[in-house]
This record gives sequence, C-alpha cells and structure tokens, in this order.
Amino acid sequence: MLCRWRKSEDHIWSCALHGRILSLRQDPSYLHYRAIYPEVQDAPPTPPSSAPPSNSEDQLEDDDTEELVRHYLNLGPNLTDLYEQWSLADENFKKKAPRFTGVRILKQDAWEALVGFICSSNNNIIRISQMMEKLCTRYGSLIGHIAEKPFYDMPQPAVLAQSSVENTLRELGFGYRARYLYETAVMLTKEHDLGWLDSLRNPESPVLGRKISPAGEMLIGGREGYRAAHAELLTLQGVGPKVADCICLMGLGWGEAIPVDTHVWQIAQRDYHFGKGKHRSLTPATYDAIGNHFRGLWGKEAGWAHSVLFAADLRAFSERLYTKVESTEVKIEPGLDNTEDKVTKREVEVEAAVKVEPEQGMKRMLAVAETTRTTRSKRRKTSS
Repeated sequence: MLCRWRKSEDHIWSCALHGRILSLRQDPSYLHYRAIYPEVQDAPPTPPSSAPPSNSEDQLEDDDTEELVRHYLNLGPNLTDLYEQWSLADENFKKKAPRFTGVRILKQDAWEALVGFICSSNNNIIRISQMMEKLCTRYGSLIGHIAEKPFYDMPQPAVLAQSSVENTLRELGFGYRARYLYETAVMLTKEHDLGWLDSLRNPESPVLGRKISPAGEMLIGGREGYRAAHAELLTLQGVGPKVADCICLMGLGWGEAIPVDTHVWQIAQRDYHFGKGKHRSLTPATYDAIGNHFRGLWGKEAGWAHSVLFAADLRAFSERLYTKVESTEVKIEPGLDNTEDKVTKREVEVEAAVKVEPEQGMKRMLAVAETTRTTRSKRRKTSS
C-alpha cells in the first residue's frame, strides 16, 4: 500500500525514502529514477582535515539509489515465469491475469507498512494518505523540496513513543488509531530490541544490503517463520489477522501471506466455491481455509498471485482495462452508386493512460494504446 508517493511533476511520482527524495518515471524501455538528498551544512573541521575533498564522481560511486530502486520495486523475480506457474495451477488466474501483467509486491520497510496498515482500519486510500502525510510532516525529518513542496521522511518508533503523541494525532484527525500508533511505538521502543521488527522478515527477502538465506519448508499453512511473524504481530495494538497478513506480505517479505478482506471474501465465494457449508461466513476458520486454499494453488508467492486477482477485480482497473465492445447500425440513403453502408461493429480497446514527451532525467510512466476498429459491409441494392 503506497500512501506516501505523490505526483510531483507530470508523470513523475516522488517519495521521501531512505533519507532521500526518490522520483520515478517509466517509458516502454526504461525505468528512470532521480534522487535528491538533503543539503549538508557541516562546520569546517578544526584543525583543517588533511583528507582531500570528495568530488562528484566519488559521491556517485557511493550512491546506492539504483540498488534501492531494484530492491524496493522487487525487480528480481521473473514475472513471466511466475504468471505462467500460477496460470498452470489455476484456470481462473489464467483467464483474468493476462491484462494485469506487471503487478509486483513491493519490499516496503516493515515499520512504514505497520504504521500504514494500522491507519487503514475502517478507512480509505485518500484518508490514509492524508494521515501518513500529516504524520511525516509533524514528526518526520525534512528531506527537501520539489517545486517548493516539502518532503518528509517516516518518523522512527522512538519519536512516536513520546507521551504527547496520542493527543497530537487525535487533533490531526487519526481518531482511535492515535492510541494504536502511540502504544505500538511504545512497545517497539521499550519492550523489544532495536531491529526486532525486521527480525521477523523472511530471510529470503531481507532488508536492503543483507544476504539471502533459506526460509524453510513450505507447508499448507505457510512456512514456520511466516506463522511466527504473524503471531508476533498480533501482540501489537491495532493489529488483527488481516492487518498482520498485510504487514507480513508487504513489509516482511512473506509471500505466502493472504490478507482476506471483504473484497477477497467475495472473490473466494464467486470463483473458488467458498460461502457454502461450514464456510458460509467469514469466520476465523474460513479466513484460514481461504489462505490455505490459495497457498495450495499458488505456492510460496500466493500473496502475490492473490494481489493480481484483487487488482483485476477492482472496478477502477477493470473498467479501464477490459475491452469495451459497442455495436451499432446506421442506415444511409443510397448514393449514386446505388449502395448502402452499414456500420456493424465498433471496438475500442484501452490499455492504459497517457502519452507524454520525453524530458530531461525522466521519461514516461505509462504507455497508452487505443485502437478503434470499424467494420463496414456494403450491399448493392437490387432494382425492383
């Protein structure tokens, strides 16, 4: 759930991430990125340093932005292979997924995912985004500006563990979530070691810069590490089973996590024969059964496959991407050649949104293809 990214320029999306403002834009061939770091104003050393000053080439060599982009966007896995694997296992996926290629589960920071999903309780994307911006503006570090718009980084748990935070967040419109955020920050700061949250990560999907290690055997209920991480998250304020699965999937790298909300419950009933017998309603047992069924179909990246179907089922995407077919008939008076034209079919396929011209540093986020096909039939009128 990306609630801190915003459109900073035409077709460019930006976010304060890992101590920099990261801006992204995509064209059909390349993903373009730009990093803006905060200005550093150091006092001159006393006595003056004997080390030579660093130059821009040295700074470029030390910059890890490309590595961050590859990690954050989870660009390693081969999507073609994954989609083929899921399609072979599931006819419903095979039917719906081809128009939704390119869906990836991001490798978000665990703390940001935790905060974002606590804010998501009984909420919508617009309000969650507003809450995250207010939180960062009030408690985060200023990283820099784009077109005079400030960008603030995520505040750390220790900052939100201050006694005044709950009341301040209530004044900012967080409601009951203010207490959840404050108490969770207190728990992470005072009851757990630094790095405890990241210790729950899937070792096959470690934090940036760490080595990959095996995560254990995949079972129908998920790997042991996933189940342990899910149980630990449930001890935090404002975290129930679904929120815990969201954090496991998008913040801790456990690909088998299946968040089941009312929308996924509808998909399970319509396409996978749930909603009958002992699984007539969404009880805790049914929640687990849906997750186990999807894990049995799609394996250790079941949460990724489930997210493709989730996106395919959202009206905002399906209405924009599915082919719309209109059929009309228009009669025209016969011309000099004694013929009559008849428009039999008009098809419009809209794949995505808007074409833009290249500009320096960034190019294009989304390609557009709109094709109109009109078939005409001519029939010659016979004389009476």
